[in-house]
Amino acid sequence: METVIKVSNRLEGSFALGIMCVDEPDTLVAIKKDNPLIIGVSEHGQFIASDVPAVLKHTNQVYYLDDKEIAVLRKDSVQFWGMDKEPLQKKLETVTWSLDSAEKGGYEHFMLKEIMEQPKALRDTIQAAAGCNKDALDSLDITQFDKIVITACGSAFNAGVVARYVFERLCRLSVEVELASEFRYKDAIVDDKTLVILVSQSGETADTIAAMREAKDRGAFTLAIVNVVGSTISKEADVCLLTAAGPEIAVATTKAFSAQLVVLYMLAVRFATSLGQISGDAGLLAEIAALPDKVAEILSHVDSIQKYASTCVGYKSIFFIGRNIDYAIALEGSLKLKEISYIHSEAYAGGELKHGTISLVEEDTLVVALANCERLFSKIMSNVEQVVSRGAKVLLIGSCKDNESDDRITLIGLPEGHELFSPSLSVVVLQLFSYYVAANKGLDIDKPRNLAKSVTVE
Repeated sequence: METVIKVSNRLEGSFALGIMCVDEPDTLVAIKKDNPLIIGVSEHGQFIASDVPAVLKHTNQVYYLDDKEIAVLRKDSVQFWGMDKEPLQKKLETVTWSLDSAEKGGYEHFMLKEIMEQPKALRDTIQAAAGCNKDALDSLDITQFDKIVITACGSAFNAGVVARYVFERLCRLSVEVELASEFRYKDAIVDDKTLVILVSQSGETADTIAAMREAKDRGAFTLAIVNVVGSTISKEADVCLLTAAGPEIAVATTKAFSAQLVVLYMLAVRFATSLGQISGDAGLLAEIAALPDKVAEILSHVDSIQKYASTCVGYKSIFFIGRNIDYAIALEGSLKLKEISYIHSEAYAGGELKHGTISLVEEDTLVVALANCERLFSKIMSNVEQVVSRGAKVLLIGSCKDNESDDRITLIGLPEGHELFSPSLSVVVLQLFSYYVAANKGLDIDKPRNLAKSVTVE
């Protein structure tokens, strides 16, 4: 152990190590810094892993190792030590995720299984607001803040962009959304009057952890939305709200993203009520509570999406457009497509087409247009007409119905509902579209090239 302490003190950067010695072949020593590492405990042995799903076949009993804590594993015991060689007492946690949730269950890919699990993930996350998340919510007084900053990476960042529209509309409070990798270096303007919301599926995203620590150093109050109990962010944030998506195996997030959206919606409604911006939240909460059934309705009619996606394999570029909150979810649709299909895609605010991006539209370009904002329907349809007149084909997704017949426009309708929560419906179609495009290309959907589930390094 003394050697491990000396070596780890000289190491730079982040690491998670499992160390064995030829003189003690029955002993495994583990230590970490800024990387996830868990200890699984069972009657037939002990395990180290970076995430819970890796050990679920063997046990649901785990220890979460903190930075620079040393775990000494033997077949029938686990001991913990600090860098000062003093013994530590750690709490053994019981993971509620089932083994079935970490297996394909008859689906060809984990991603498709996880898309189909979204109604349950949403119901469980909504229920958690009245259970494990209630105390955390009750402890938060939004009236003490004059600004909200949401920081995250990847899809979690896109959830933050959606949330900005919801928070600002309902709460009438200034909201900024920052990429965590930029927040940590930009000399952010945050103080003790700032609420910083951190969004991360794993709770171990390196840039988001660094952003959280930077925010705390500047006096900001931090609120985390994560899917993993015991993760670094969940432990270090001032308040933590847990999503109930269960284990997500596919690299491209689906159900965890949807669960993040629901938590952000409910947070916005709660804040708006506390700030006196809305007099009653029952109607909005009822809209949120209806989302699982509406998502289930979409998932019961996937044939049209699958059929359309089969015609899109040959595209080199696909563009996504939307207005207002539809633009926010278009960002996620574009990211999902490029992640797993390797087709170049970009998302644009519809009003920006004429400022340069329409030059990319040519004959047989595919444009995916989102149309859920009734007051902006004529605007987005004007954008659709602009790209169609230049030879583009359009996939129109939304609850606002297009009454015009044009064989260059294919409509996929969504259940009606409040436009602020429509991203939870749009994203399901966008996920399925991306999945079936990639499936028709015969790609490794669950493990796209060059990508990792949790980005634990810069």
